[in-house]
Amino acid sequence: MPRDANAPKLEIVTNIPDKAMVIFAHPDDAEIGSGGVVAKWAAAGCEVTYVLCTNGAAGTADRSLTPAALARKRAEEQRAAADFVGVRHVVMLGYPDGGLEDTRELLGDVVAAIRRYRPHTVFVHDPYRMKGFQHRDHRKAGIATTDAVYPYARDHLHFPEQITRDGLEPHKVRELWYWGMDEPDVIVDVTDSIDRQIAGLIRHESQVPGFNVPAGHTIGERVKKNAAEHAEGYGFQYGAVFRRLIARR
Repeated sequence: MPRDANAPKLEIVTNIPDKAMVIFAHPDDAEIGSGGVVAKWAAAGCEVTYVLCTNGAAGTADRSLTPAALARKRAEEQRAAADFVGVRHVVMLGYPDGGLEDTRELLGDVVAAIRRYRPHTVFVHDPYRMKGFQHRDHRKAGIATTDAVYPYARDHLHFPEQITRDGLEPHKVRELWYWGMDEPDVIVDVTDSIDRQIAGLIRHESQVPGFNVPAGHTIGERVKKNAAEHAEGYGFQYGAVFRRLIARR
């Protein structure tokens, strides 16, 4: 939907951090939610880490595929997509697709990833969206990540065994960016990187039939249409929008 002409202008973010992390529920969520920005930042030298929460084993309408076979295929597709957009590290936590829960185990895994790779900025699903349906796994990934960023990864008395046993020191994430939000407040110009986002997205070949593309259109056309609507009035062709939280110094 095009932006309301009377809506407040979003802040245009041009700064690129040295390290970023994308935490997401299923293979392909990262490319859909933040792929344009990831491709742009990676090309500029940002070290990007993917943290994939589930194995994607339930994401098909093809009844000939077993869950195990689908999980293997989707892992291969995710690695191919990550390589194409320039992601440096890929962490696959392997939780069951459709069974992600806000557990101590998941929280600890996300905290460990943050402490190990030490991102300045973290991207994740917005778990607080109210307008429209959202997959349960997306909400759980968003909640666990929000909690991991603050206060668990930051404070040394949370998961102290990661410090003493694994040598993972606490880390303070500076910015948390949500995609899929009801009301964005920042926008990034992805004109030069949107084609790489689309190319990464179509690496998820098993998911192409389920991407809900209107008849007569391609995935790329759908992505560009949405991005063009976001960018209206900003002086660039394609934009990606997010809701951003900034940590106090």
